[in-house]
Amino acid sequence: MIINKSHWLNLTMIVALLVTAIVGHRFSPLLLPKADVTGVAEPGCDLRLRACAATLPEGGRMEFSITPRPIPFLQPLRVEVTVTGVEPGKVEVDFAGERMNMGYNRSKLAATAPGRYVGDASLPVCVSGAMTWVATVVVETDRRRIAVPYRFDVGH
Repeated sequence: MIINKSHWLNLTMIVALLVTAIVGHRFSPLLLPKADVTGVAEPGCDLRLRACAATLPEGGRMEFSITPRPIPFLQPLRVEVTVTGVEPGKVEVDFAGERMNMGYNRSKLAATAPGRYVGDASLPVCVSGAMTWVATVVVETDRRRIAVPYRFDVGH
């Protein structure tokens, strides 16, 4: 049996996916964002429809949005965070599957105005076609790291 280049490529991709799945499952707790304190997103907000706000510990407020809407798989997303009451040194958004490890997917946002941060991201496609995601906005100040998780569905 002769194996051509395309068969070798397919075999290599399958092995790489298996290794990624095994390593991701084994080390997924290490990939989740760490925080000193956690903020609380407003109950019932749906990122597929509008921006969502959160109350930050010790005062402050955050608003987070993802566009386009509805939120698609495998297409460029624009994420925006507006923060008041704290002065961030860095803002990132970490995307994780709620019930399935989808690998490391974190975007660093750029400051475009005082308290306003924007960046690009994308969501990988889930084999099930539908997925509940947790977008954790991580705000680092000079004193602490604040994380605010936002849950949303894609493909439902």
